[in-house]
Amino acid sequence: MMRTGRPRQFDRDEAVIGAMHLFWEKGYDATSLAQLKASIGKGITAPSFYAAFGSKEALFNEAVSCYLKTHARVTEPLWDPALPPRQALETALLNSARMQYGAGHPRGCMVALSVMSACSEETRPILKPLEESRRRTREGIGHCVKRGIASGELQDTAHTPALAVSFDSFLLGISTLARDGIPLADTERAIAQMMRLWDVSRVTP
Repeated sequence: MMRTGRPRQFDRDEAVIGAMHLFWEKGYDATSLAQLKASIGKGITAPSFYAAFGSKEALFNEAVSCYLKTHARVTEPLWDPALPPRQALETALLNSARMQYGAGHPRGCMVALSVMSACSEETRPILKPLEESRRRTREGIGHCVKRGIASGELQDTAHTPALAVSFDSFLLGISTLARDGIPLADTERAIAQMMRLWDVSRVTP
């Protein structure tokens, strides 16, 4: 049988995870092809890299897809109708914080950090899936607030929807806390303090 090429010397799934960690840590523009090849290891050449992944952009797209299917799922409680809205929101915040401080990957949230990293105009369209993820999370937080109003738990005033902006801003800021070395326990206590914003907006008996 004719050989069609040299056997691949690396595990492709592991390579995508390694690339995800690099992009997560450094951002798209600051991650070089040399760094990506080094993360794969085993002396991978440029031709074999392009044969396996097509381009840096294509690998980034795979890495983002991997992140969104795994780590980014921590905010799904926002959409869980089985959870009371306050519990859904607090659970999502705690899940996200604990993921962002977790071992085995860079600190912070790849989705949140992507908006903070320097990028060129050419790069911005590549980051669209991460922007969409932020939008969905923002809508999820707003969904919890709307559920709270609809159930009669939260006051129905012009100011109550601003709760969603407050919680979304705090969630995005957890990445900075994690990277600056603020202890997880302090961040969890801050989440408890943030939830008091919900409590003071409750309907008064």
